[in-house]
Amino acid sequence: MKPAALWPDHLLPAHHVPPPWPGRNVRLDGTVTYVRDTPATAPGAEPALYVHGLGGSSQNWTDLAGLLADRLDGQAIDLPGFGRSEPGRRYTVPAFADRVVRWIEHSDRGPVHLFGNSLGGAVTVRVAALRPDLVRTLTLISPALPFLDFRRSLQGRMLPLLAIPRGERLAAWRLAQLAPEVMAQQVMEACIADLTRISEQRRLEAVEEIRIRYEAAHYAAAYVRTFRGLVSSFLRSYLPGSGSLWRLAASVRVPTLVVGGRQDRLVDVRVAPQAARVIPDSRLLLLDGVGHVAQLEVPRTVARAVLALLAEASPAGSPPGGDGTSTAQPGAGRGRGDAGARSVTGRPAGQASELIAETGEGGRRRDMAG
Repeated sequence: MKPAALWPDHLLPAHHVPPPWPGRNVRLDGTVTYVRDTPATAPGAEPALYVHGLGGSSQNWTDLAGLLADRLDGQAIDLPGFGRSEPGRRYTVPAFADRVVRWIEHSDRGPVHLFGNSLGGAVTVRVAALRPDLVRTLTLISPALPFLDFRRSLQGRMLPLLAIPRGERLAAWRLAQLAPEVMAQQVMEACIADLTRISEQRRLEAVEEIRIRYEAAHYAAAYVRTFRGLVSSFLRSYLPGSGSLWRLAASVRVPTLVVGGRQDRLVDVRVAPQAARVIPDSRLLLLDGVGHVAQLEVPRTVARAVLALLAEASPAGSPPGGDGTSTAQPGAGRGRGDAGARSVTGRPAGQASELIAETGEGGRRRDMAG
């Protein structure tokens, strides 16, 4: 494990809030998978695939995919039962990993730069471990790798639901009691440390996502069964056997970036550092004042860390694509909207293992060091 580097902010696209990227239905193995495309904006861009978390969708990657579009030709998929994808037969980490593998094979774009948030982090760890031929680099944002103290997660209060026969009916009833606006607010409060970082456009999109869930009769069952599958994978990871997510993480050999938010309320905040220690070729970025979905809350900071990873993994020493201006060393300079990252360890900003800064909407700057 080593500290993550940060690419200069001024080499990223200007601040703006893009609309959701266009999507399409693709029939894969008899069911529909919904895919959003973020086309590359420069020649030489390499393929990337983004995988969302439990209860999320491909729309969670809008900002980050846009910021990386001159380096990466992005696609984001809705996992079975979520977003606009049709329901699946099984809702386990191995089943979702199989779907990701099948999509990469079907799209014939591998190897890809693979991204996973939360549940998507667990899924992509499995993909990278078992199919390294399909993965160039791996970026994990608050990965839902195993931990047993559920007091450290708001999801812990859902555990009794798993013991109730047909608990998905109770979950569906609960969904029906809340207006989409109320549910969207609750979801954002659980996932995001500072809601002032979320634009009004993203808030409206979140409400629309909730409306889609209400219209999907399968959603409550998909959510509960996926949560049950994730908890089951946590328990199995501490038993003998080859299916342990921690043992799989230890076998990942591709260059990996692990991002964690210190105010994560859904995944134990100790998981991201542990993942970085376990994965051999890893870089760790811990973000102060950030929650569970750093790619939504501070997308520019995450993009800078990703670009530094791509530069390190590239034989040319710079990220793929671009216009040739990205040869500056990671951490050099302080671009517009960069709050001036500093490390508590005294390292220069470009090599900070613990970032204590973030950039808000519209170029607003804020120092989180206190």
